[in-house]
Amino acid sequence: MADPHGFLSVDQRETPRRRPVPIRLMDYREVYEAGDPEQLRRQASRCMDCGVPFCHQGCPLGNLIPEFNDAMYRGELPRAVELLHATNNFPEFTGRACPAPCENACVLGINQPAVTIKQVEVTIVDQGFEAGLIQPVIPERITGHTVAVIGSGPAGLSAAQQLTRAGHTVVVYERDARLGGLLRYGIPDFKLEKHHIDRRLDQMRAEGTRFKTSMEIGVDISLEELQSSFDAVIVCTGATVPRDMGIAGRDLDGIEFAMDYLVPSNRVQAGEQSGVQDTDQSGRGKSGGFIDARGKHVIIIGGGDTGADCLGTALRQAAASVTTLAIGTQPPAERSESDPWPTVPRIFEVQSSHEEGGTRRYLASTTGFVGDDGGSVMGIDVAETRFVDGARVPTPGTEHRLDADLVLLALGFSGPESEALGLDVAEGGAFARDDSYVGSAPGVFIAGDAGRGQSLIVWAIAEGRSAAAEVDRFLTGSSRLPEPVRPHEKSFKC
Repeated sequence: MADPHGFLSVDQRETPRRRPVPIRLMDYREVYEAGDPEQLRRQASRCMDCGVPFCHQGCPLGNLIPEFNDAMYRGELPRAVELLHATNNFPEFTGRACPAPCENACVLGINQPAVTIKQVEVTIVDQGFEAGLIQPVIPERITGHTVAVIGSGPAGLSAAQQLTRAGHTVVVYERDARLGGLLRYGIPDFKLEKHHIDRRLDQMRAEGTRFKTSMEIGVDISLEELQSSFDAVIVCTGATVPRDMGIAGRDLDGIEFAMDYLVPSNRVQAGEQSGVQDTDQSGRGKSGGFIDARGKHVIIIGGGDTGADCLGTALRQAAASVTTLAIGTQPPAERSESDPWPTVPRIFEVQSSHEEGGTRRYLASTTGFVGDDGGSVMGIDVAETRFVDGARVPTPGTEHRLDADLVLLALGFSGPESEALGLDVAEGGAFARDDSYVGSAPGVFIAGDAGRGQSLIVWAIAEGRSAAAEVDRFLTGSSRLPEPVRPHEKSFKC
């Protein structure tokens, strides 16, 4: 610990300022202004170098957080870069899109705001690239073994990079035209600009990883063909099947899944798709086309990260109004007694999108959708939520109607698209696997949300790394690759 008194002399949590709301609503660039190096150094000094660093346990990757905080305080960027990449292949992704369970577990959080671990992390990797410290890691030898990775999201990319560095020949298959999975198409640019993905992909290509895009397994090539062509296959397709609402009026036009709204918007920002809404002869939006919220009253059902991404996107499209509905109660501003440190608390979160506008409503149970004569949604019926025997149900007599021209369902995901691969599915909807990530077919491994169910980006990277170690062991009999987690390790333990 470089400054034993740092957490005493610097008791305030500071993060880089966000650009003014009126300015950032005019573009899709990331919302943060350039950070102040001295501010970051002050924040790094707050790390207590605890006897038991709970942040290690809060992070599924086991990031060496006290060590890289110390390095940044001392101005030792090369050491910080080395420490950070010892456990995390893509800190530029987690530093922007992870909700930072490490900060929830920070010991300083007992009586002060936690150390800004996430900001230190992303600063290390950004400065590391700028200084030319992050270079391709070429394998010392080529083993002759081949591995196919299905999916180029964080789980697939981390598994591919680990196995390439171990000397195996790795080919990543992606059904979209560009690589990155939901990192590229599901997360808006104002949260993660896509040049960060492209920069890391250049490194991976230089290391020897091969990529094949516009190749959907089960359509363009079968899983059986991959099994016969490769020594091992890792399925990292994510959990992309959205949760739906089986209530009256659900079939009306203008009710869309969140990803059917976000993905085309991200394609437009990338110049891959027209920014004009595609319509059929009735004037309604075509399935898969760009959806423009301009001038519309937008209702978002679901108050999580995806809902916030929809909110920020709709505001940038100049929606007439945006209302986010959550069925539960508004979380408290601070930890409650039922969420003691160091567990992950349920607290009221204000993301950058929430600062920009819109209305957030809680205890809102949607009971039905209302349409016009043309079959398009024009409103939703909502009642106040009450709790009966642990279940959340509408309260009779509290029904009222909200205007809506566009309804976005941001209710999470139920599991992977399983039909095309023909693999066994576990009870929760994800692909079945054992504690060594082995699926139901010979030589097939499952990693990330495809086997875990909907989760965090940090878990996807951790599982990709762990599955890579298991594949390496399967191919060679042993492995020197790190193994941060096992599939059964579902939650924070203390």
